[in-house]
Amino acid sequence: MILKAFNAVLILGAVFMGLKQGYAMFSGKPEMMEMFGKWGFDRTGLAINGAVTMIAAVLILFPRTFVWGNFLMAAGILLIICFHIQDKDWKGAGIELPFLLLNLVIIYLQHPLRQ
Repeated sequence: MILKAFNAVLILGAVFMGLKQGYAMFSGKPEMMEMFGKWGFDRTGLAINGAVTMIAAVLILFPRTFVWGNFLMAAGILLIICFHIQDKDWKGAGIELPFLLLNLVIIYLQHPLRQ
């Protein structure tokens, strides 16, 4: 029971972060434009990436789409990690790593409302 409650808190945290960062990308915040711009993303590409991130965050909430949402979120984070590594920005990659691990832990613990 405690493990399910802990996982629910982790899920809500991941959903909140996904929606927050997805909206920042979708709306084209200057810091997002700067970071993704150096990797060749234009405003449209960044908006699409933000929309996919927000959709993935919402998918995590439902037991039937839980794994797909986590997979999409982890894939987006892994993409950012790969771009950081390509630029030899080890600090940036290290900052993203806990968020990737969060999604993997959430998948491992499974959805708390799953039957």
